[in-house]
Amino acid sequence: MAPAATVLLKEDSTNAASGALGLAKDGRKLKIRSCPQFNTPLEERIYRKQHLAAAFRIFADKGYDEGIAGHISVRDPILTDHFWLNPLSAHFSQIKVSDLILVYEEGQVVEGDEPINGAAFAIHSEIHKARPEVNAACHAHSVHGKAFSAFGRELDMIAQDALRFYKSHAVYTEFGGVVLDREEGKRIAKALGNGKAVILQNHGLLTVSSICPEMALQIMNEVSNRRNQVGGTVDEAAFWFISLDETCHAQLLVDAAEFGSGYKRKIINEEEAEFTAKQVGGPEKGWLAFQPYNRPVKRRGVSRLLFYCGNMNPPTGSDGSEPREI
Repeated sequence: MAPAATVLLKEDSTNAASGALGLAKDGRKLKIRSCPQFNTPLEERIYRKQHLAAAFRIFADKGYDEGIAGHISVRDPILTDHFWLNPLSAHFSQIKVSDLILVYEEGQVVEGDEPINGAAFAIHSEIHKARPEVNAACHAHSVHGKAFSAFGRELDMIAQDALRFYKSHAVYTEFGGVVLDREEGKRIAKALGNGKAVILQNHGLLTVSSICPEMALQIMNEVSNRRNQVGGTVDEAAFWFISLDETCHAQLLVDAAEFGSGYKRKIINEEEAEFTAKQVGGPEKGWLAFQPYNRPVKRRGVSRLLFYCGNMNPPTGSDGSEPREI
C-alpha cells in the first residue's frame, strides 16, 4: 500500500520528486541538481546538442551500436519543427556536437554535410509531429530489447524498475522491414500513444522524453505557437532506453528461470504499481538517473570536442566568463 508518511515530507518539490533527502545537521537545505534553466534559446540549443552527443557516446559504451542502425533525435528549441540527428555513417562512440545534423520535419537537411538515416527520419519526424510535447526520442537494436521484442508483448510488472514503464509502454506488432515509409512512422507514433516507450516487434526498442499530463495538454492546446514549447530532455529519453533494455533482460531471465525451476513469478499488484510508478517514472527521475552515465563522458579528456560546437568558440556568460557546466 502507499506509505502514509515518508522521510521526504519536509523537502521541497524538486528534492521530493527526485527522492532526495537534503536536511543537513547544521540546518542547511541541500538541493539535488536538476535540469538547468536557460537564459536564452541559444544556450538551450547548445545544451541539447551537448547532451545528445553525450548520449551517443553512452549508447556506444552500453553496446547499443550495430553498424548504421540506431538513432537519437532532439528537437531544436529555436526552430521547433526541426530536430537534430546523428549522421548515417558515424559510429556512436565518435559523435561530437559538430557532427550533428539539423533536419526539417519534411526531410531537408538544414545544417550538416552528411546524409541521415532514412529510417531515422521516417520514425522520428512522425513522432515529433504527433507528440509536440516530446523533445527527444531514442531507437536502437540493443540485444536484450530485440530479443524480448520477438515475443510481441508488454513487460510484466515484476520489479520496481519495470514500474518506470507501468501503463506507459506499448507494443508495435507490425514488422515491415526497414522503416522507410513515413506511413509506418505514423503507425509507430500511434502505437506509442501518450507513453514513453514502445517495443517494436522483431525490431528493437524506442523511448521518448515525457512531461506531466497537464503540461502535455497545455502544449497540445498551444500547438500552433510552436516556439512556446517545452518538454523533456534527451537525458531522460536516453535513460528510459537504458532502463527498458535492462528490464527486457530481467524479463528474459525470469521467463527462463520460471520455465526451468517451476517457481511462479510474483506480479506487483495494481495499487503498489500505481504509486511506485509515480515515484520512479517521472521526467525529473529520468533526467537525474542519466547523470551518473553523463559525467564520466565529460571527464574522459574529450570534453572540448564533445561539448563545444566545431569551430564555434566555447559559449561564455554575459560577463565573458566561462559558462557553468551544463
